[in-house]
Amino acid sequence: MPRKYIKKRLNSFGYALRGMGAAFRYEPNMKLHVLAAIEAIFLGWFFHIKPSEWCWIILAIGLVWMAEIFNTALEKLTDLVSPDYHELAGQAKDLAAGAVLMAAFTALAIGILIFWPYVAALPVVAEWLKNLS
Repeated sequence: MPRKYIKKRLNSFGYALRGMGAAFRYEPNMKLHVLAAIEAIFLGWFFHIKPSEWCWIILAIGLVWMAEIFNTALEKLTDLVSPDYHELAGQAKDLAAGAVLMAAFTALAIGILIFWPYVAALPVVAEWLKNLS
């Protein structure tokens, strides 16, 4: 393989890492997603979830982070090409934000499906649930 090809590929990884770093450093919503991911990882560790459940948690975290990065990219591009308000630009931003919300709801559903049996088995929660019946 020519050196130029390899250098271009390595540069592309650098650009991608720079983009991810910018999202994690400067986007307020990404910071919330990171906190939610840390919580999910802690719960997974605390409850000793199965490897297959870890796969779903990791997939959900990645889905939300990817959606947020795509949303940020679309917002920045929209601001560049349409600095003044335009109804279609607003709709594009709303749709991208909706995609992030859908990803977050999906991750929440995955979290509930995985963690609820573990939480319900905790003695204090099991007793409380028993008293509800």
